Amino acid sequence: MGKIRILSDRIANQIAAGEVIERPAAVVKELIENAIDAGAERIEVEFRRGGRSYMRVEDDGRGMSKDDALLSLERHGTSKIAAADDLNRIVTFGFRGEALPSIASVSRFTLQTRQEGAEHGTEIVVNGGKVVQVRECGMPVGTRIEVAQLFNSVPARRKFLKTDATESAHIIQCARLHAIAHPSVAFKVIENDRTVFQSASCPGLEERLAEVFGRSLASLLMPIEATEGDMHLSGFIGRPSASRATRHEMLVFVNSRPVESRTLGYALLESYHGSIPKGRYPIAFLFLKIDPAAVDVNVHPAKREVRFREEARVRGFVIRTVLERLRGDLKEQTSVPASAPERNPGWRPNSAAPSAAAPSASERSKISPPLQRSAAPVRPVVAPAPVSPPTPVSASAETFLKTVPEPERAKPVSTGHVFRWRFIGQARGNLALFETAAGVVVMDRRAAHERLMYEEILAKFRKGAVPRQALLFPVPLELDPVATALLADHLDLLNGNGFEISVFGRNFFRIESVPPWLEPNLAEGFVRDLLALIREKGLPEEHPELAWERIALLASRKAIRINDRVTEEEIVGLARRLMESRNPLTSPLGRATFFEIGSSEIERRLQK
Repeated sequence: MGKIRILSDRIANQIAAGEVIERPAAVVKELIENAIDAGAERIEVEFRRGGRSYMRVEDDGRGMSKDDALLSLERHGTSKIAAADDLNRIVTFGFRGEALPSIASVSRFTLQTRQEGAEHGTEIVVNGGKVVQVRECGMPVGTRIEVAQLFNSVPARRKFLKTDATESAHIIQCARLHAIAHPSVAFKVIENDRTVFQSASCPGLEERLAEVFGRSLASLLMPIEATEGDMHLSGFIGRPSASRATRHEMLVFVNSRPVESRTLGYALLESYHGSIPKGRYPIAFLFLKIDPAAVDVNVHPAKREVRFREEARVRGFVIRTVLERLRGDLKEQTSVPASAPERNPGWRPNSAAPSAAAPSASERSKISPPLQRSAAPVRPVVAPAPVSPPTPVSASAETFLKTVPEPERAKPVSTGHVFRWRFIGQARGNLALFETAAGVVVMDRRAAHERLMYEEILAKFRKGAVPRQALLFPVPLELDPVATALLADHLDLLNGNGFEISVFGRNFFRIESVPPWLEPNLAEGFVRDLLALIREKGLPEEHPELAWERIALLASRKAIRINDRVTEEEIVGLARRLMESRNPLTSPLGRATFFEIGSSEIERRLQK
């Protein structure tokens, strides 16, 4: 065992930086929280190259004296905690006392601050944890902090940073979260000398949400408010008809602090269970106010996660409140004036939940027959082995199929192996059954459509000849500032491959044309889901084909609408085209498109 020694303050600060400052956005978060605690009414954030080369956070808060400014750079220096018992009543944001010295230890750090009534301000320059300069400076009341060359003293840490686009998205998201949490504070975010987000002081949360996420999203929200004991829940939740592909618009705040909470997240998902499709997420901006002693905000080094002392009580309160609001919205939409004609009893707006009344036996036979046999005589289908490229098959692309000249369509590649499928019927609406020489094949029509649509989109992209389908009425698209920047950065890629999306004002676009595989009424939802995918996983623009593979994957999942009223000829044609695709065995997501049960297995199960 080596000799035990006490680490120097500089090394200790760098170790603390590894816990608190994991990426540039963490720097911005700590500085914004300090500005809010200082009573700022205006906060400006500027950064370049994803924050790795330069960041600046400036506010008009109370500022600091020279002595306090120097103490703020000492480890465990804080104005927010005086005794150990204060940890049970934390109501401020930046309370740890490690942020500034940790940031200064891994960057070139400049602090400028001035208190009201002081003749001049104080400037402190720190490089890699070493104080380089302390002098007077002229500036307005408030604090300005500049962080340059982040992780310059620990270059190994720079290797773990993501691309500039990813780091930028995290910084912008951080600023937006705090802007939502504090509507009365004016925010401005500048990236590479371009303003990407700006919002003046707002009178309430609804106005701030409209500025951050757009008026179109704000129109989909319902206010929510309830009190139970020492807990108060307020904010807005989205109607079930407005769901999202990711959790980016499912935000929770505890005592005005943006946090990640499994308790609150699961409560939201459970409340919307049965009201939104599986794999989709609700829109929510929930603010929970609770006794600070009942929540631990110190369980995560970056104060990102919180833990409640009574998890079940909090979870139950949120579920009951959200469910009551959803039921109230359903009653409002289903209420019918006395003079109005009666609606279809089976119609349930904004809900995917089944009717509470159980169907009778005769009704069940109509709703989901175990097997639908075709009245027409069955015919053998000769399906060649896999070939390339495929032809389109989605419901929205049937028209496009007719426009593809015959010479462009795939030609079977003979492998010497030919087998016959004989169509039997359909089961469970989505499955097609075939008899083969070896047994029975069950084909998933949706998975087959996804495979063919995916390959058709890629085939057209590789040829550089993706046609456009002009819309009779352009689709307006209002986005939040982050999504606006993402779409602007990828317009060339989309507009060069079947789309025509034009800028129509600040945070506004118009979708004027779409590829033939995308139905016009799905255009807005597809673009929003695509931007959510880009925000979450990025899009490798340096490799256009790989980027378009991700777009084709999303399109094959979102643009498919399975028609239950399908003829035998259409199902047989789908099976034939599937066998002509590059990879007929699986969908783009890896799900099996069909499986075969051999005759011997059938006989064994029937004990023949």
